[in-house]
Order: sequence, then structure tokens, then C-alpha cells
Amino acid sequence: MALRHVTVPPPPAPTDIRSVCVFCGARPGTDPGLVAAAGSLGAALAGASMTLIYGGGVDGLMGAVARGAAEAGGTVVGIVPHFIAARTTAFAGPHEMVAVPDMHFESV
Repeated sequence: MALRHVTVPPPPAPTDIRSVCVFCGARPGTDPGLVAAAGSLGAALAGASMTLIYGGGVDGLMGAVARGAAEAGGTVVGIVPHFIAARTTAFAGPHEMVAVPDMHFESV
């Protein structure tokens, strides 16, 4: 098989990134270090003035990222489908919670 060479554009400068979407576990798992790392990620995003966009729940790694961002003064946006919102507790810290009909993002 022949190799094909492509040109990859450089990544954007850090100042160009204004928001980050994080999708990770809705449960904490068995390693407390991962929960701490998730909280640190949220705090780092807030410290870099980046908006966190995430799944909207309070539990697990996603909740830890959201808490870390909110506690560090960051902007947090939760996006949650109606069927999940009915089964879970929403995080009280987001500045905005967006409820969507389903997980098909083109419907947002």
C-alpha cells in the first residue's frame, strides 16, 4: 500500500479556543485519582477562561469536571437530553442548562 502525504494545519492558538466540550464517565469508576484529575481539568479550563460544555449531570467524572470549573469561577453549560434529565440529578452549578429532545446534535 502506498503512503499518502497530507498537510495538517497547525492547531489554533490557545487564545482562539473559547470553549471545550468534555464527554466522560457519568460514574466515578474505581480510581479516586481520576475524579481528582477531572476536577483539576475543570479548574484549569476555568483558569484559562474557557467555557465548559458537558453532559449536565452531577455524578461521576462529568460532574467532577463541572464542579471543578464552577468552583474556580468558570462558565459551565450543561446539555442534557430530556430522557436523561428525567433519570438523573442535574448539576446546580451550570450557568446554563440546555435540554434537548435527544442525542442527535443536529436537532439542537
